[in-house]
Amino acid sequence: MKKVYLAMSADIIHHGHINVIKEASKLGDVTVGILTDAVIAGYKRFPLLSFAERKAIIENIKGVSRVVPQETLDYVPNLLALRPDYVVHGDDWRTGVQKTIRQRVIDTLKQWGGQLVEVKYTEGVSITQLDEAIHKIGTTPSTRLHRLRRLLEIKPQIRVLEAHNGLTALIVEKTKVQQNGKVKEFDALWLSSLCDSTAKGKPDIELVDLTSRLNTINEILEVTTKPIILDGDTGGQIEHFIFTVKTLERLGVSAVIIEDKIGLKKNSLFGTDVKQTQDSIENFAQKIRAGKKAQVTEDFMVIARIESLILKAGLEDALARAKAYIAAGADAIMIHSKEKDPDEIYAFCGEYAKFPYRVPLVAVPTSYNHVTEQELQAAGVNIVIYANHLIRSAYPAMQKTARTILEHERSLECDADLMPINEILTLIPGGK
Repeated sequence: MKKVYLAMSADIIHHGHINVIKEASKLGDVTVGILTDAVIAGYKRFPLLSFAERKAIIENIKGVSRVVPQETLDYVPNLLALRPDYVVHGDDWRTGVQKTIRQRVIDTLKQWGGQLVEVKYTEGVSITQLDEAIHKIGTTPSTRLHRLRRLLEIKPQIRVLEAHNGLTALIVEKTKVQQNGKVKEFDALWLSSLCDSTAKGKPDIELVDLTSRLNTINEILEVTTKPIILDGDTGGQIEHFIFTVKTLERLGVSAVIIEDKIGLKKNSLFGTDVKQTQDSIENFAQKIRAGKKAQVTEDFMVIARIESLILKAGLEDALARAKAYIAAGADAIMIHSKEKDPDEIYAFCGEYAKFPYRVPLVAVPTSYNHVTEQELQAAGVNIVIYANHLIRSAYPAMQKTARTILEHERSLECDADLMPINEILTLIPGGK
């Protein structure tokens, strides 16, 4: 029989996909290449189903002889390995981001006389609309809780942005950019204690208690599906931290980051300009162990934030703490710096890479913001957190509007900077 190849993500199956498979089976023996989790997450969005689940579904569809992984968006590696007589695809990829991929398929098939067969696009079916419908349904605490670990398994680096209320959370959830044939988005939300405190008009000194912060968390849980990483400050007393872990895990928060300081909390970016005391390695390791023992599932993550570089304790102290915190059960390490030059971060990353056992590494490039995600990834950073940027951008805009109204004694002059009133009325689903 002739050999036929087609590729799909198979994350959401509809009758259009079944029709393509049906037409392909008329041509010969059908092999379906299923895009791996990493490929889907890298160019489109987080896959709803795992590769194993998607593979099992397609294997059981009539007309499919075998299923293989397609480990790149480009078909060429699989085509060279399988040398099919036909490649079958819907005719909806002649324009847009897949146009280049289509041409590479045609050029590759020419090497052995293969042919591209395009099936008419099934009208009335939109993956985007199906995605939106699924998003409206929402998610469950257990599904959200597990998602951060799964992201770490399938993506080399996770991009995280802060949110401090329901509206900013929706921005993180929905903002997407199409670039170079890929859809870029934020993978998770960061609930910063600084931003939560600032939004409430209070100082960032752990004055906003857990009960108040849980109100913010619940606002965000109600309108989003992406995983949440909570800034847990110092974690408080060990006995209190145990309660915090249980509460966050029950709600579906994926991780908490706690910093190894004691006493009255001061923001790390003050550095040594204010009095800040680092906790002992032994006591902080005990807090990590207590938190890990308190959790019920394997999904929740306790991430240890090392303040040694902030407090000028040196690289060796930071590395010693990293080893101790990993041994205590920390699921990831966050290394922090207030320097504009990333040299000390890179130095830590270089030594950290030599550890015989490592956990994911987190960086917050607030001060060294000229460094790109790709550069941090090359250094070994798995999670990049943009920790306070939405609230920092909102405040100047709101202040400008307030000043403009005072200066002109009317609001006409600030109209150009404002969202139209009809758009704000319909911004939130169900508002109309």
